[in-house]
Amino acid sequence: MASSVANIFRIPELRRRVLFSLALLAVYRVGIFVSTPGVNREVMHRIVHAGSGTFLGLFNMFSGGALEQASIFALGIMPYISASIILQLLTVVVPALERLQKEGQQGQKKINQYTRYGAVILSLVQAYFMANAIENYKDQLGSAVANPGISFKLITMISLTTGTAFIMWLGEQITERGIGNGISLIIFAGIVAGFPNAVTRLFEQQSDLSAFKMASIVAIVVGVIAAITFFERGQRRIPVQYAKRVVGRKMFGGQSTHLPLKINVAGVIPPIFASSMLMFPAQVASYFQSGWMRKVADTLAFGSWPYNVLYVGLIIFFCFFYTAVTFNPIDVADNMKKFGGFIPGIRPGKPTAEYIDKVLTRLTFGGALYISAVCILPSFMQQQYKVPFSFGGTGLLIVVGVALDTVQQIESHLISRNYEGFSGPKGPRIRGRAIRQTA
Repeated sequence: MASSVANIFRIPELRRRVLFSLALLAVYRVGIFVSTPGVNREVMHRIVHAGSGTFLGLFNMFSGGALEQASIFALGIMPYISASIILQLLTVVVPALERLQKEGQQGQKKINQYTRYGAVILSLVQAYFMANAIENYKDQLGSAVANPGISFKLITMISLTTGTAFIMWLGEQITERGIGNGISLIIFAGIVAGFPNAVTRLFEQQSDLSAFKMASIVAIVVGVIAAITFFERGQRRIPVQYAKRVVGRKMFGGQSTHLPLKINVAGVIPPIFASSMLMFPAQVASYFQSGWMRKVADTLAFGSWPYNVLYVGLIIFFCFFYTAVTFNPIDVADNMKKFGGFIPGIRPGKPTAEYIDKVLTRLTFGGALYISAVCILPSFMQQQYKVPFSFGGTGLLIVVGVALDTVQQIESHLISRNYEGFSGPKGPRIRGRAIRQTA
């Protein structure tokens, strides 16, 4: 492992990509402590900590702790993710966007541009509601805003929207010029940076924490990490046989191989998308003081059974949706048929596509149940042990999943340049998911 890490810095291109990614992540973490003008950061810190087991705590985790710092990055990357969800859903129902998606790189650039515009619009809307909410935040020691009014709202909307746009730019730069998965790495960095503070809060909140409870928490966290690693690396291998064919004087084919299908093709995208979809209406509802909107906010409170039911339903939906977007069984079957490949016992063409689709559907359903079980874990941990969100299933799933992807990307660079990967010359390689960027 030590030699593999040292090899990263022996390859100039990989070294530049890793250092560039780390530098931009450092810029992001520094920006977390740049406060929004006119907001009392100490009051915000106390209010967010007081609601650590509610929607505020979940939102604070996804923003990397920016909410409690009253930072210009308080909205985080969620508006960009929400815009990505909307655009991907629209590509299924809007013919013009579907044609753009099929135009390859140029069409994808256009969709990415629409996604940026949508992210800015959503940021302005969420920033307005957040400004209204911050004006109403107060505790025994004072109010979060000293001079509320229209000027404060305008400044807050401009500051938070600019912060989201800057985070969006950082993520795209990491994807293009760094080691990839820029958006996921930004969320990863925010959650990991909160681990030390989460441990401190855990001991502060439970000064009488017994050795048995502490051992139980550690065992659950380690068990969840092991389960996530097992399922993320698990795959179903469909055997594929290639017939022999003669081209000129040479004979090709005749070998046996396999088609690997991941248990969790969509990776960490479903829980991120599902959390973003639930956080937006809950965020808007919590900013209004009317009776029916308060009921909506209470209904969508984190840990309530309506929240859990909707959360699981959205995770399952996005697992199937994202898998359908990224993996087309018909194209795979056509490519296999074109090169003389077939699955033993299955006729080439449409029967092969139907068989692959059947296997993929079963795998996706199992993967969706596994992700749902892991992501519902925070409710149990909150009720039983009062642990921070960083040690919940959603946070651990994102951290472990993104870490595996990043290791796989680095390992692919090492292997392509004849360096040994992280698993050694005889051990199994890290199998990544090759997650596409969400935009």
